Amino acid sequence: MAKFEMTPDRLMYPRPALLVGANVDGKANFMAVGGGGVANAEPPMIAVLIRHHCYTLKGVLQNLTFSVNTPSVDLVREVDFCGITSGAKVDKVKVCKFKVFYGNLKTAPLIEKCPVNLECKVVHILNLGSHSFIIGEVKGTYVSEDCLTNGKPDVKKIKPIVFNLESSEYYAFGEVIAKSHSIGRELKAKE
Repeated sequence: MAKFEMTPDRLMYPRPALLVGANVDGKANFMAVGGGGVANAEPPMIAVLIRHHCYTLKGVLQNLTFSVNTPSVDLVREVDFCGITSGAKVDKVKVCKFKVFYGNLKTAPLIEKCPVNLECKVVHILNLGSHSFIIGEVKGTYVSEDCLTNGKPDVKKIKPIVFNLESSEYYAFGEVIAKSHSIGRELKAKE
């Protein structure tokens, strides 16, 4: 298969569309990020990138807490709004009609409409150039009851949004193509 060499870029798929929250001067604010991920298993940690000029970063630095909210596909309009509007100029909570709640940390705002909410305490902030790379220890995990199957989060019910930076489009999460820890056994049998 022929390969085309491109300039170095952060091509990583899929990229979840997430709403990162922080209290800025005591007021809840949320921004959309096109990506983020697991940073550690034990203790559980999440990483997000935030540009230095973003209003939400001010709140992260003030409180050393933040939230990661996984929106479902029915919140795509609100996600996009939170990505194209600065909280310094607009009350995003009011415009999006978000009902905000707080967990044990008390300073990481969480969005009730989002099926999955993680409240995080900042562990590391690294200046990587254009962005601050923020690693937070997950101190609280909340999942909407209607998104559980047998007491576990069900991605088919959560309906997360995937963001494609290259085409500036949002996608619904894809179909199941195989069972993990199973399909590879076909090759293992041929060792």
